[in-house]
Amino acid sequence: MSTIEEIARNMKESSAEMAASDVEKRNRALVMIGDSLREHAEEIFKMNDRDMEAAASNGVAEAVVKRLKFDGHKLDDVCAGLDMLRKLPDPLGRVTMNRDLDEGLNLQRITCPIGVIGVIFEARPDALVQIASLCVKSGNCAILKGGKETVNTNRILFRLIHDSVVKAGLPEGCLNQAESHAEIDELLKCDKYVDLLIPRGSNAFVRYIMDNTKIPVMGHADGICHIYVDEDCDQEMAIRVILDAKTQYTAACNAVETLLVHKNIAKEFLPKLAKALTDENVKMRGTTDVAGAVDGDTVELITENDFDTEYLALTVGVKTVEDLDEAIRHINIHGSHHTDSIITNDDEKAARFMQMVDSAGVYHNCSTRFSDGFRYGFGAEVGISTGKIHARGPVGLAGLTTYKYKLYGHGQIVGDYATGKKKFHHVEKQ
Repeated sequence: MSTIEEIARNMKESSAEMAASDVEKRNRALVMIGDSLREHAEEIFKMNDRDMEAAASNGVAEAVVKRLKFDGHKLDDVCAGLDMLRKLPDPLGRVTMNRDLDEGLNLQRITCPIGVIGVIFEARPDALVQIASLCVKSGNCAILKGGKETVNTNRILFRLIHDSVVKAGLPEGCLNQAESHAEIDELLKCDKYVDLLIPRGSNAFVRYIMDNTKIPVMGHADGICHIYVDEDCDQEMAIRVILDAKTQYTAACNAVETLLVHKNIAKEFLPKLAKALTDENVKMRGTTDVAGAVDGDTVELITENDFDTEYLALTVGVKTVEDLDEAIRHINIHGSHHTDSIITNDDEKAARFMQMVDSAGVYHNCSTRFSDGFRYGFGAEVGISTGKIHARGPVGLAGLTTYKYKLYGHGQIVGDYATGKKKFHHVEKQ
């Protein structure tokens, strides 16, 4: 059995062939993956049942269990994502700059794959399909490590995906699945062969990855998302948006965790909000003024330090603020720079919020749950990046590409330009 280092080394060699593959072949692989998943649906569901039963018997947290399920609905979703991804333009070979440095000396900047990517993701089987398909479409090779809680589901999904990719004519070594936890530490040492790591998981896990590898790391640790309810808002709309952001998929990283409410509407709005949350079994944790505005028994008192919490459960923190600027300050201090939303009818306030909040996604009058590669039309995503270099927000095809410069000449030498014999004219070409 090959070690992770051997796999990564061989994959590095395959990455050139993968990068040069034509888009028709990559799209054909996506079609074949979807067909194979549907054809073997019952086998997949059977393996997923095993994982679900094991999780139940091992006392896995409810927030995690929700992510484990792979049923007909999830199958439909991933197949729709595959179809959307197939229809997207080829992200490779795009000319993003075309410039004549001089007559007969043409410089082009061309998009290309990153190369070899290691993705370590949480126990969510649909993530494996999304990540693998994005890497295929973007011409990247990938080592995939899913959560141990879905080992059986991941194993059959990967086999079906890999078989489809090879049958479509892509390199056999372009995808590999790691299963043991020990292989993660092996992967972290493969800086000669792996170009990028994308970890998805807890803050502690992502920090561990960053602290124990020389490989560049892209991703996010927490999803502490906010909704600020301004005094100039449609309160019914605010409640509808909040309920969606909190309850539509509680365990997601783009679910809202903190609500900020303008003090001028607190006495009117908070009781209505409390009732709506209680009806959906959402527990409120709030400051003393929040508790004073509603039935105190329904609010668990919290302090400022508690606003650094990602619940991933039917719990939400609530705080009143003096004004828009305090809301912005709170978000920039306590948020994770993921996704934050303002509910207001004042377009000027919305514009200021969206300019000043330092997050990958800033929204006006809509749910934070829209922060998603599929909903953005990316087909899927390998994760959400809260960093500012290379990729930010949902990372789809564009985030999995980089670029190279191609210079076409006719025997030119730098010496002629250094001596003044020739001069650059730097003319942009259409």
